[in-house]
Parts: sequence; C-alpha cells; structure tokens
Amino acid sequence: MERMGLNMNQINDVVEVTIVSKEKEIRIKNPQVFEITAKGSRVFQISSDEVEEHPVKTKNTKEEDIALVMSQAGVDHKTAEAALEEADGDIALAIMRLKS
Repeated sequence: MERMGLNMNQINDVVEVTIVSKEKEIRIKNPQVFEITAKGSRVFQISSDEVEEHPVKTKNTKEEDIALVMSQAGVDHKTAEAALEEADGDIALAIMRLKS
C-alpha cells in the first residue's frame, strides 16, 4: 500500500469514539480504529459491535427569555429553562404555570 501512497496505522487503546451531528450523537465503544493517510488526507476507519445512537436535544430557549421567566416567576435558571421547554418556548405560559 505504501507504493500507492497509502499509509495505514492502527490507533491503539481507544476507549470510545463519539460523532456529534445536529440531529444525533453516535457513541462507538471499544472500537478498532485505523488511520489511513493518502496524498495529505487522513481517513479514519472505525469498527465495533457496541454502537449507541441518541437524538441530540436542541436548545430552543434564549437566555433573555430564561432571565425574564426567572424574574417574573421568582425561580432559578434551571427551573425557568425547564418551564420554557415544557411550554414550547411560550414565555407567558411558562410564567403562569410556575406561579400557579
């Protein structure tokens, strides 16, 4: 392979590889990882029997909305953020639910 300009090396002792996209997170546990170098490019080959996929939770709440809910409802940041997420970003609804 070296005559063709390819160089392949195993990366040892890899515990986990994580791939994060906008929609999901892929965790590859106990993988075999090889790095292949060709003409200045690096390619990684990963294989494993232990692969987990999880959707990425998108955060739609703005800090200023959280601050408003905190001040109006008299709650901490975490409570205000959870209330906004539960109310699908509706500030008034989040405040009303926290005050009732």
